[in-house]
Amino acid sequence: MQLSELTLPTPDDWHLHVRDGDLLATTVPATAAVFGRAVIMPNLVPPVTTVEQALAYRQRILRQRPADSNFIPLMALYLTQKTTVETVAAAAADSAIIGFKLYPSGATTNSAAGVTDIDGLDNVFAAMAQLQVPLLVHGEVTSADIDIFDREQVFIDRHLRPLLQRHPDLKLVLEHITTADAVRFVESQGPNVAATITPQHLLMNRNDLLVGGVRPHNYCLPILKRREHQLELRRAAVSGNPKFFLGTDSAPHAQSKKETACGCAGCYSAPAALPLYAEFFEQMGALDKLADFASNFGADYYGLPRPTSTVTLVREPWQVPEIVETAVGPMVPYWAGQQLNWMIKQ
Repeated sequence: MQLSELTLPTPDDWHLHVRDGDLLATTVPATAAVFGRAVIMPNLVPPVTTVEQALAYRQRILRQRPADSNFIPLMALYLTQKTTVETVAAAAADSAIIGFKLYPSGATTNSAAGVTDIDGLDNVFAAMAQLQVPLLVHGEVTSADIDIFDREQVFIDRHLRPLLQRHPDLKLVLEHITTADAVRFVESQGPNVAATITPQHLLMNRNDLLVGGVRPHNYCLPILKRREHQLELRRAAVSGNPKFFLGTDSAPHAQSKKETACGCAGCYSAPAALPLYAEFFEQMGALDKLADFASNFGADYYGLPRPTSTVTLVREPWQVPEIVETAVGPMVPYWAGQQLNWMIKQ
């Protein structure tokens, strides 16, 4: 019998961009309406590299939290070549800080200040392992000689495997995984290694980016891969393996920044995030697995309490808006103009 309602523990988003300034008035309520907690990415300009900067950013986010919301932003610090062991200790001592984000320099939006020499930060990774401060990884090499569709797999082999050999106790989340290689890597590691998966990488492959014309609102980094990789992500997401959990990587950009000669990478999925995941889990005949993936496994990994409140989805077809009006101009959300079969019960 077809379900008409689905009640879940309030989900958490373990990878989220809300940007800053006036845009927070749009992005924070969109996530707070559904998610209890979210890991906030630090790739602002300038980047969020210290506990003090992160706490100030957190306050700007909380000022945009709706009055009836208990949404909790969990702050990540931007790892740079200048990050110190002392900064790791300060992060470990503050419960508002969830970990450090490793962006290889030049890998994605606002990553110019990212890491250029992973091996050169070994003392920092040793401190993170000792203090059990998680490392959140954008796993792509940026070498011009490596094909963009191979950059995740090369990063895993060139950097992550050696890193974990040197620091086997390091808590590491490989974020927004896109390949069968990443799935196998995470599955092969101990419980200290996990991964997040976005809705776009579950629902789409590179045909949805390139066939019939370039579709800029499906362009994200890491880029959508072949269907064979998508199928492995889909298998992992519904496997019940606690190493895989929800992280939207929702990344807002103005329509004018996406529909241009050199469009920005990122899918703004926040307005429809949970219905998008429900769409996928229903396609897989696995709605019974959604609660663990969306609400439980991430909390368990980070050592945080599982949610006690709930969110209810109802089976009611609706169309994702074509446009979201914001302080920076119109934004086109992910799945714009298309139908979803589940919506949040108000």
